[in-house]
Amino acid sequence: MKWIDIKTGLQEFWKELKEVKFGIAGLILLFIFILIVFINPYIVPFPEGSSRWRDIGYWVDNPRSVPPIWVNWFSSLKYAPSLTVHDYSISEEQIGGMKVKEVVFSYNYSYDIPPTDIIFHCHYQGSPVIIFSMERPDNEVIELIKKPLPLSEGEKIRVAIGRASKIEAYNFGSKFDREEDRISRDMVVPTKIFFSEAKVGIFRNPIPLKGVYKVTAMIILPGEDDRVEDAHISFLGSVSGLLGTDNSRRDIWSGIAAGVKWALIIGSLTAFISVSVGVIYGVTSAYLGGWQDALMQRIFEIFRSVPLLPLLIVMSAVFKPNIWALILMMCIFFWVGPVKTVRSIGLQIKEETFIEASRAFGASSSRIIFKHMVPLLIPYAFAMMALYIPGAILYEATISLLGLGDATVVTWGQILHDAMTGGAVLQGMWWWVVPPGLSIALVGMTFALIGFAMDKILHPKLRTR
Repeated sequence: MKWIDIKTGLQEFWKELKEVKFGIAGLILLFIFILIVFINPYIVPFPEGSSRWRDIGYWVDNPRSVPPIWVNWFSSLKYAPSLTVHDYSISEEQIGGMKVKEVVFSYNYSYDIPPTDIIFHCHYQGSPVIIFSMERPDNEVIELIKKPLPLSEGEKIRVAIGRASKIEAYNFGSKFDREEDRISRDMVVPTKIFFSEAKVGIFRNPIPLKGVYKVTAMIILPGEDDRVEDAHISFLGSVSGLLGTDNSRRDIWSGIAAGVKWALIIGSLTAFISVSVGVIYGVTSAYLGGWQDALMQRIFEIFRSVPLLPLLIVMSAVFKPNIWALILMMCIFFWVGPVKTVRSIGLQIKEETFIEASRAFGASSSRIIFKHMVPLLIPYAFAMMALYIPGAILYEATISLLGLGDATVVTWGQILHDAMTGGAVLQGMWWWVVPPGLSIALVGMTFALIGFAMDKILHPKLRTR
């Protein structure tokens, strides 16, 4: 019988909720956020981004501080995206007692802004020597770097070809006679010269040279057992991913997606505990009455008068809490929110006939409170929980923004803190600031819509009981 009543109640609630359009919009957004949590490993380019957010080595093959790839849709200048090339042609010859392999990678460059670096990867054994060069579409050959590898067994090597090469060699037969070129070439990114026309003045106004570039790795293997395997080359783009990268090369979309889980955990757990405690406290105060009610209300007023944000800042600065301790600290003060309203409703329920009958039959105070009074306030509690979630998320974001949060988890507040300390605003890196701020606002709006819808549906029922 109870299951039938619950099913009927849920059907009636859903029927009424469908009439509240903004409630449906909130549920759709909530479904999207929950879906992101479950499919997170499949929608981000770095599945381990959440657990290795602070591991700089994990992000080393990303370009630094570049905008999202979709800025090419709106820009007159086209930025080269990140690209990894695994296909190559290879030739081998024997010179004396050494084997010499030539591995050639082709890269079709058709953009206005060049890649930020060129990275060569391979696994090797022994002590090979690798000499890198690049053939441009104008048939100029640039000698890049010579890299002797230390003796090793099955070691993985990463060579930043662009950053490690010397700019002074890239004159393509021209002389840098002008003083401004001598000054500016000390600050220029080498790849700007690799992918530009060979003219004096290219440091200041590089003109892109489009076409097929061939990067050659000449591998000298002095020993019989020396070998090089799994060779591939990465061109670190001037744009990357859905939301770009920060100054630590981290993919911001991976961080935003990972932050969804923590936003829902922080908001839901804080709201559930706080509202549950507040509802029970308010009902108990209303039912007991007398001096007990007066004492409980004085305690409530003490907690309500405490300025929460300054207190959280001080406690976080002193105790350096983890995320769970921060949730607990918020719960200690969030519970006061529903108490006044719940107490008022509880005073009305207390006078109902069924409460008097329960008391006459000898029911204990705890049974009356938890069996008869609290269940009537569950609809109100759910509405309050939905409205409390945005506040909890915002408080955590504020604490993290000030550098007092838990740095071991990826939250939107932590991303904003890193953006602030990294000078994102001063450098015009809007893609580092806007997404986490917009995510906080969007989650807040989601639960606000749901909370307002539930309040509109459920409160009239409470007032007519």
